[in-house]
Amino acid sequence: MEQKKRINKVTFPPVIPKMYEKVAIYCRISTHNQEQLKSLSNQVSGLTKKVYDNMRWRLSDVYIDFQSGLEINLRPEFQRMINDCESGLLDIIITKNIGRFGRNTVEALEIIRKLTSCGVKIVFDDDSINIGDGTSELMISLLEAIAQEENENRSQNVYWGIKKRVIDGTSALYNRKCYGYCHDKERELAVVDEEAETVQFIYKYYLQGASIVGIKKELENRKILSPTGKLTWYNRTIDKMLSNEKYTGDVIVFKTLTTGYPNRKRINNNGETEKYVMIQKHPEIISKEIFEAVQNEKARRCNIIQDDNGKHRTSTKYSSKRKIDV
Repeated sequence: MEQKKRINKVTFPPVIPKMYEKVAIYCRISTHNQEQLKSLSNQVSGLTKKVYDNMRWRLSDVYIDFQSGLEINLRPEFQRMINDCESGLLDIIITKNIGRFGRNTVEALEIIRKLTSCGVKIVFDDDSINIGDGTSELMISLLEAIAQEENENRSQNVYWGIKKRVIDGTSALYNRKCYGYCHDKERELAVVDEEAETVQFIYKYYLQGASIVGIKKELENRKILSPTGKLTWYNRTIDKMLSNEKYTGDVIVFKTLTTGYPNRKRINNNGETEKYVMIQKHPEIISKEIFEAVQNEKARRCNIIQDDNGKHRTSTKYSSKRKIDV
């Protein structure tokens, strides 16, 4: 007789829907000035109201960065928010617009993909976009590109404003202080006597044959404080002082420039744009003759030469071993 097969019913525990979703607010401003702080306050209060107006949302945290949106790794709160998303602590991120989220298209899209892969939705309030509900990534790319273009245009407008003041001679860039100078009541550069003596010593000692390392040791032996107020001096600090035309009373503006997106960094201006010089803007600490002599001596000691084969190092370096009168 054929045995009847027994079939057991397999049951699963019921799926209980979430009572609410954990929402985070992300805000970012670039500076601490009064206008931007007011903008921050408006961002936080406006987004907080939107969270509390939604019955299924609960505010879990607010993340605020006081930093440019160019580089994500410079925004600690943004990094903390990403870590919280990866740990499953958040379901939704709400922010003002894509510009708050990031200015670099490639980097921002990378983060968006990372967060959505964790199951996190991203709401850009001004743009009425909810990433995670099937929104086309093409639309996000287009909006990011627009935000980046707007930022580029804004940067150009700022640059032209700065350049106009430089050409007019009214720019504050001409009065940026360095070691040896302070600002007087009119915000003009004035000589700090004690620091000026140190600058003169550095130039004199270098022309007597001392190396930068030798100057560093002598300054530390004399317990002369560095520009940052420390007993330790850095070779680069001394090297930059030996090349700073400001000690002659002249000021050169736009000696460096910032490259554009996506790899923004500061580089030396080697003719990529105009430089501007204001002659005898403030009292000199070093004469032009001594300054030029030091530049010639630096070039003589440099172990990099340029010939038909391009730039390359010579086989020997300059070093000062002899005793120098200080």
